[in-house]
Amino acid sequence: MNRTRLLAPAAALAATALVLAGCAGGSEQPAAYDPDEEVTLDFAFWGNDDRATRYNDLIAAFNEEYPNITVNPSFTDFPSFWEKRQTEAAGGGLPDVFQFSDSYLRQYGESGNLLDLAEVEEYIDFTTFDESLLGTGALEGTQYSLPTGYSLWANFVNDDLLAQAGIEAPEGGTSFEEFDEWMAEVTQATGGAVYGGTDYTQRIQTFELQLRAEGGNLYTDEGELGFTEDQLREYWESGAEIRDGVTVPQQRLEELSPLSGFDSAVTASEMSWSNFLGGYLANSGASSISIIAPPLAEEGAKDLYRQAGLQMAIAENTEHPEAAAIFLDFVVNSPEAGEIFGTTLGFPASSSKLEGTTLEGVDKQVADYIESAADRIGDAPPIPVIGYGSLEQAFWDLGKSIGLGAISVDDAVTQFFSEADVVLG
Repeated sequence: MNRTRLLAPAAALAATALVLAGCAGGSEQPAAYDPDEEVTLDFAFWGNDDRATRYNDLIAAFNEEYPNITVNPSFTDFPSFWEKRQTEAAGGGLPDVFQFSDSYLRQYGESGNLLDLAEVEEYIDFTTFDESLLGTGALEGTQYSLPTGYSLWANFVNDDLLAQAGIEAPEGGTSFEEFDEWMAEVTQATGGAVYGGTDYTQRIQTFELQLRAEGGNLYTDEGELGFTEDQLREYWESGAEIRDGVTVPQQRLEELSPLSGFDSAVTASEMSWSNFLGGYLANSGASSISIIAPPLAEEGAKDLYRQAGLQMAIAENTEHPEAAAIFLDFVVNSPEAGEIFGTTLGFPASSSKLEGTTLEGVDKQVADYIESAADRIGDAPPIPVIGYGSLEQAFWDLGKSIGLGAISVDDAVTQFFSEADVVLG
């Protein structure tokens, strides 16, 4: 089956992109794709062994259709991935195709490191995406990336560990105080052999939930932080009690890294994005993991949102834009991708990928969770500020330093806002 497409619905997008390109001085249009030319693409992603196995299977399926395009994959954990990309971007050597995050859209898009996908619109089907999901990879009318799927923030519970401890799973959507009490119950019942969870105040996403419950956001449309030093201080201080013997000690997590406490079956719960279920099952060895809604800061709040942060992008300086576009389209649109990945890259964002996804087992569990949390889903936040990825990592690093006792909450707040001043200018 030939996936090369001429897409009339993409004409408006292409026209807009050409106007923008003209304002920037113009660029050469890519040559037509030659199916007989031997091409090699570098493809980078973050993830674990489970994700790597799935990508290898997808590349094998891709090569059945495009034997002339060799794809060389490589992967690391999330922090290392972006450290390497920033070095490559500075030197003009980004991979041809790479997993991308909307957290870096402004940073990489405005700096000219990403290919305008309108330049290769013949090879990508944009019509399979809802407008709102297309928008997650667009900046000022230019489509720089496409989402593989979308996720909701979720709370994962290891059913095997709870059964061994004789503890029932918590209800979804409890207050944070009630969830803290449940974690303490697990830790006490197991004598610390299994901890109730991980200090969730390390994660900026949980802070975001609380801000959204109050009607705010992490950042504003104008590219500024959407919270004060006092709000951040109160948030980090709220974790003092669970850090005191309830959640897994940070030093233990450092020893387990790059696996998390939940991956290692050391904690009974962990909050993350809903698409992590497959990886958690593979890493932890658990026979059953439940997904429940995270704690709720304000009753009736619309704190959750469809996060289409995991995207695919092409380097602006790739020597093979057409082949890169064909591979990107296969990752985000093919039924084969839906069959191989299911919901592990998020609930499929494109209708054609969804057609190949059999919603059973793990994938149905993720779909059921998304449906069950529908009443809590609100509008998406503003496009992440330039440097948001760096701020997210700084937030996490400072949270871990607090857990290690290496820094006080007051000093962590001061350091975060100092870094934000530099990053945001």
